[in-house]
Amino acid sequence: MARISLLSYSILIISCMTTNFARNIEKSEINFFRHNIKEMFYHGYNNYLQHAYPYDELKPQSCKGVDTWGSFSLTLIDSLDTLLIMGNKTEFARVVKLLTDTANFDIDINVSVFETNIRVIGGLLSAHLLSHKAGLELEENWPCDGPLLRLAVDVADRLMPAFNTRTNLPYGTVNLRYGVPHGETTITSAATCGTLIVEFGTLSILTGVSKYMDVAMKSISALWEKRSSIGLVGNHIDSNSGSWTGREAGIGGGIDSYFEYLVKGSLIIDDPELMDMFKEYNKAIYKYLNYGDWYVWVDMMRGNVALPIFQSLDAFWPGLQVLVGNITQATKTFRNYYSVWRRLGFIPESYAITDNMPYSGRNEYPLRPELIESAWYLYVATKDPIYLEAGMEITKSINKTRTKCGFATVKNVMNHELEDRMESFFLAETTKYLYLLFDTENFINNDGKVGVSYTSKNGKTCILDSGSYIFNTEAHPIDKGAFDCCHSFGNKKLSKVSLLQCEANTFSSRLSTASALL
Repeated sequence: MARISLLSYSILIISCMTTNFARNIEKSEINFFRHNIKEMFYHGYNNYLQHAYPYDELKPQSCKGVDTWGSFSLTLIDSLDTLLIMGNKTEFARVVKLLTDTANFDIDINVSVFETNIRVIGGLLSAHLLSHKAGLELEENWPCDGPLLRLAVDVADRLMPAFNTRTNLPYGTVNLRYGVPHGETTITSAATCGTLIVEFGTLSILTGVSKYMDVAMKSISALWEKRSSIGLVGNHIDSNSGSWTGREAGIGGGIDSYFEYLVKGSLIIDDPELMDMFKEYNKAIYKYLNYGDWYVWVDMMRGNVALPIFQSLDAFWPGLQVLVGNITQATKTFRNYYSVWRRLGFIPESYAITDNMPYSGRNEYPLRPELIESAWYLYVATKDPIYLEAGMEITKSINKTRTKCGFATVKNVMNHELEDRMESFFLAETTKYLYLLFDTENFINNDGKVGVSYTSKNGKTCILDSGSYIFNTEAHPIDKGAFDCCHSFGNKKLSKVSLLQCEANTFSSRLSTASALL
């Protein structure tokens, strides 16, 4: 489809569906939604404990548990930091003790490298760095050691065999006990290869063991070297040969968090080269993928449109654009994406932009958080009540998926039929981002005016709780302020990134820091 026709179509959608609907919102209304969202979280969480634990996830219609990603009580780990963000120190402490007493990852099971990293390692690291806020007794060498950190190290070590490839690009699957399964496919996603540096970089900085950061950076570099002549990457690659097996380039599934981790990784480890990579990708994405503030899928080699569709996973992009300071573009794209929600009540997994309907039977909405995530970033940056309005409408819609035992996936956004699934990210991300949107006083939303000085056993001092939280792609906040108490890995070319972060480790400074680089 020609750019002009798709652009005209986009303008028509915006004019019809995203007119200025913001209004003055009373404090009482904000409080109502905050309490409602907390109740939603506990409806899912308590029913998981009652009907599903120790299985990975809850089946909210049949009120049963099911193992999905690894048979290690995934929802419990994924929900841990949400408990603390919502103020429940008692339950947080109980679950920490339960995990440290019972968690065992020495199991003969094949797991996704990607999902295990972002959900399990990310969840454990976040909870480890937040432990002081729950009043837990900290080990003498915290934050450079601790039971949750040791669990995260154990899991990371079990993923390490995935990186034994000719290209430094990891396998997509590994057995937690035996390494890469015999006969395992060498096809892996770009997201798997590029979504490691936040967690693995954190592991290296806290423990002083460089191997985690090393494999993550080698994988990023290998992927960067495989970009096309027009600056794009595909969605799947052979980790043995380095050949692209999926040449469709987009910002959605199979690629999305690679771009996210270039930005967040640059902030986590103070490496401006990662931001430079994102800058180059961002130029190519805007040139070849952007049609009227939608982002389509194109051939990575030639740039011609392959699929004029919007995926629900694309909805993280406005939030990432906010983080790099491109708020105007973020606002336009968010309004396009939100127009789909307003029309259908939810966002389908794939949406045909030109046909104005779900694409190729991808009708489901599995309670994903990405649109809410972007609304939160935009509200923090602009304080425009339009994003509170969006959060209210999204909350109302999700409440329609409520069952006796939780919240169910929408099987078909056209008729709102439900399916017996509640992924762990509903409690880890969806309810968390909604809650933060309506809890402006939450410690996560700290503007940097307060912080806590902490001195570790090694004599180093760090500033905690100053707002220097960097979220991994599963919405697990990593308090970068704790890093100063632990280890460093040489001179990371003090650039605008590190210099500005030295001035103020806050959410707002992260926005201006990344923006300065661009």
